[in-house]
Amino acid sequence: MPLTLRTVAHSEIGLVRKNNQDSGYASPTMVVVADGMGGAAAGDLASTVAITELQKADGHHKGAEMLEVLGGALQKANDRLAELVADDMSLDGMGTTVCGALFDGEQLGVAHIGDSRGYLRRDGDLTRLTHDHSWVQSLIDEGRITEDESHVHPHRSLLLRVLNGQPISEPDLELVTLHDGDRIMFCSDGLCGLVTDDVIGDALAGDDLDLVLTDLVEAAHAGGGLDNITIIVSDVVEAGADVEAATTGTVLAPPRTAARGLVLGAAVTREIPAIRSKPIDLGDGGAEETTDASGNIVPAAPAPSTGAGDGGRYEPEAGQRRRRFGLWGAILAVVLVVGLAAYGTYAYAMTQFLIAPTGQQVGIYQGVQGSLLGLSTNRLVENTGVQMSDLPPAYQEKVRAGITIRQGGIDSAKAAAEELRTRASQCVAQRLARAQATQTPAPSPSASTTIPSSSATSSTGQPPTSTSSTVPSGSTSVLPVQSPTTVPIPSAPDEC
Repeated sequence: MPLTLRTVAHSEIGLVRKNNQDSGYASPTMVVVADGMGGAAAGDLASTVAITELQKADGHHKGAEMLEVLGGALQKANDRLAELVADDMSLDGMGTTVCGALFDGEQLGVAHIGDSRGYLRRDGDLTRLTHDHSWVQSLIDEGRITEDESHVHPHRSLLLRVLNGQPISEPDLELVTLHDGDRIMFCSDGLCGLVTDDVIGDALAGDDLDLVLTDLVEAAHAGGGLDNITIIVSDVVEAGADVEAATTGTVLAPPRTAARGLVLGAAVTREIPAIRSKPIDLGDGGAEETTDASGNIVPAAPAPSTGAGDGGRYEPEAGQRRRRFGLWGAILAVVLVVGLAAYGTYAYAMTQFLIAPTGQQVGIYQGVQGSLLGLSTNRLVENTGVQMSDLPPAYQEKVRAGITIRQGGIDSAKAAAEELRTRASQCVAQRLARAQATQTPAPSPSASTTIPSSSATSSTGQPPTSTSSTVPSGSTSVLPVQSPTTVPIPSAPDEC
């Protein structure tokens, strides 16, 4: 029998923040959370844009088609963010995570970018459906810090992938088969960034969905309530079962209920502004175009004819002159548009930072990798002095590929560079310890060392005449028949 989702949802400001930049959406076929960022640069707008595009994509899609639909919706959301930033540079810096899924009755099509998370609880076991795109997660993956340490790490807010209007960082897309009795949860880091998986697992073990949701919110508060909190919990049940809870939720403001589901958080009230474009002159007799609130091009009605223009067809030179000016005007308009687009792209790139090599050392660059119209889209702002050769090979590859700092500005870039400096220092110390250990000879077991005649040769290549040779205590000698004692050093996972 086909399955469906019985869902409860909650979104709130938390105990510290002044506004809610999270958004969410829930229906029997879709659950998704978006955690906006950017503060004054409209993180609430970014999450609203993401939820709006994903809500449009909700529907009865099957199998791999769900992943195509989700990927397309994220691309549209990213394009919309780029348009909004280009139209109003005060929005520059906004971005959002996205974590959610479509459900076709058998499989869950999961889409994820950022550090919001999805969880699956099955038969008492809790597993993550997603992998954080964050700096601290990369440190966990490399064994540098533990999960518990990640909750208090000073750079836990540094994200490596996010939806922010730049050429899109590829989201993670995956199909997961669900069973009757499974429970899934999607949440912003207002919960999972402050509460351990053990606590989340205990809360999700409850029988009553409403009480489960309450326990999770209280756990986030107990963790400090430092961020906005958005949680969507769904039970996988047989279609036809009571799914009344699929369109219920708890929010600070009355929810705006969509035709097929429930909208949460900032997207309840945040309006997406219209693009403020100037009319485009299409030349003689042409209509102008404007852009409506949805970003669609709307042609204006052509101007009524007064009859005066009809004389042009009888005045060849004047008509040709107008057409020639019209052609040059169109060319100039194209050049102007391309130039403005190039400038806008370059200006936007200059708001990002990049860790990459500068000669044999690690440098901090302002901008992004690549070039535009022959101009580099980055510039060196600081040489950290960290030698590339001092880093472990895996870290050298990351730096050569370029580590893009998408949030936090120069401070986050410097923090990332300090992490590399620490790793380089540890690596140098490790190499030095290994070199010293391999050069330490074995201690002499007695006051003298005897070289058996059967193992020694003279400078002529003949055995020596005496049967032994004694090396006095306290002197130094190279014994060709003995090799230095080597102290083995176990290999570390990130061996230098």
